[in-house]
Amino acid sequence: MVPKEITVNEFKKGQKQVKLDGIAHIPVDIAYTDKGEGIPLILLHGIPTWSYLYHNIIDELAQKYRIIAPDFLGHGYSDHSDMFDRSIEVQAKVVLRLMEYLNLEKAHIIGHDTGGGVSLILAINHPHKIDKLVLSNIVAYDSWPIDDMLSLGNPEWVSKPINEIADFLKEGYIMGLSNPKTLTSTFIEGITEPYLTNEGKISLIRNASSLNTNHTTSLVSRHKNIKAQTLLLWGVDDPWQTIKDGERLAAEIPNANLVKLENASHWVQQDAPDRYIMNLLKFLEK
Repeated sequence: MVPKEITVNEFKKGQKQVKLDGIAHIPVDIAYTDKGEGIPLILLHGIPTWSYLYHNIIDELAQKYRIIAPDFLGHGYSDHSDMFDRSIEVQAKVVLRLMEYLNLEKAHIIGHDTGGGVSLILAINHPHKIDKLVLSNIVAYDSWPIDDMLSLGNPEWVSKPINEIADFLKEGYIMGLSNPKTLTSTFIEGITEPYLTNEGKISLIRNASSLNTNHTTSLVSRHKNIKAQTLLLWGVDDPWQTIKDGERLAAEIPNANLVKLENASHWVQQDAPDRYIMNLLKFLEK
């Protein structure tokens, strides 16, 4: 059964806000969802999304786990101030600092896109904080950022009107879905909303400008050091983070298993939520 979609207003009402130090040179505001009880499961999104990417699966997962879904710095409804780095190295600090604030010694980590790059950093540099690891269509090696994200990071985009930003984002969501029916008005409205203000637009541009393949190429020789049991849950139609990357990661990470989701693309949580949940729970509950 396909999970019920949650509107962006409903989702935002469920978010909490905390001001955290130790991430940037100033305290920063971090928005996050904290729902359910039991073993913590941290959901990490990528660019140009926010934690709303998981909106239609959080409730079901929260029946069995404590779900923590933060908005990365500069993303969603976390701090948009134009005065800090937003690289995946910094986003790893966001996760660690939030875990410290919530008194979480360890958690399952679920990463997508740049959130997957963050997950690799955590699994390699902070293995004691990771229980199981799930990676879906993540940035890795030197295959990112794609041309569209590189162009978005150009400061010239600051002068572009909001409607052009909206069209750019919608085109990317269309390209990353195999099933056109999953591009619902609820999803489009929710996933783009934080970036359709002047402040949000500038923050999105700064997020794009922080993308740096050095942060993943420097990890490649250490993929073999990942100790966590790992599931690579990959939409095979992804035009950006291709299945070849999933296959390569599965070969390099010990104790890794690759599950290929046919007829699903990059935004796999939206494209195939039922199969995503089924395979995720099957792995976590072994």
